[in-house]
Amino acid sequence: MTTLTQNKNIIFRDLATMDYKECWDYQEKLFNEIIAQKLANRDLPEEQQTPTKNYLLFVEHPHVYTLGKSGDEKNLLLNHNQLSEQQAEYYKINRGGDITYHGPGQLVAYPVLDLDNFFTDIHKYLRLLEETIILTLKEYGIEAGRSKGETGVWLDAENPMKARKICAMGIRCSRWVTMHGWGFNVNAQLNYFKNIIACGIANKGVTSLNQELGRDADMSEIKEKLKQNFCRLFEAKMV
Repeated sequence: MTTLTQNKNIIFRDLATMDYKECWDYQEKLFNEIIAQKLANRDLPEEQQTPTKNYLLFVEHPHVYTLGKSGDEKNLLLNHNQLSEQQAEYYKINRGGDITYHGPGQLVAYPVLDLDNFFTDIHKYLRLLEETIILTLKEYGIEAGRSKGETGVWLDAENPMKARKICAMGIRCSRWVTMHGWGFNVNAQLNYFKNIIACGIANKGVTSLNQELGRDADMSEIKEKLKQNFCRLFEAKMV
């Protein structure tokens, strides 16, 4: 199915700090509205079709662990009581990937896009999400890249002794509409990653921008750089 009238405007919403489940429900609402519009358009002549919308959500979550559809629950190293002690929640969710952590100081982005407005290529979509982070890190003098066969953004990926992930990614896509996205460790509390085998990868570490810089990063500045790089890569306009 294609969207005959493409819309490359992206509605940006900064949700500040929001409970994970509340945000997940909000994503699902936007996601389902776009799919419903696509299905309605299918039955209309072209001149009566309504262009589908696109969204980019930025948010920080209270401490939470999420397990993707292909994940192994054994990669969560805490029981129910220990989760409570850590003041953390846990959800099995409908994205790809394994287990990850979200919390204060980590910038989570949820692009809810109709890829018919851009391109219908999931591989390209994931690579552009990664490239958004890579370009942003470069502005801070940090050379980041990809690790073969492992989604996300890495530092020193070619060196098994030093490889560390700075941004995890996991998405869902149906009828070329996306949800979920990335968790970029900006000023994140990395000790919470000790409670999981992050992304199911036991032999590599995690890092954050503030750890690499030796100082806390300005979150507002990071958000602006990410938005600019995202729009450039997707040839889109933020509204």
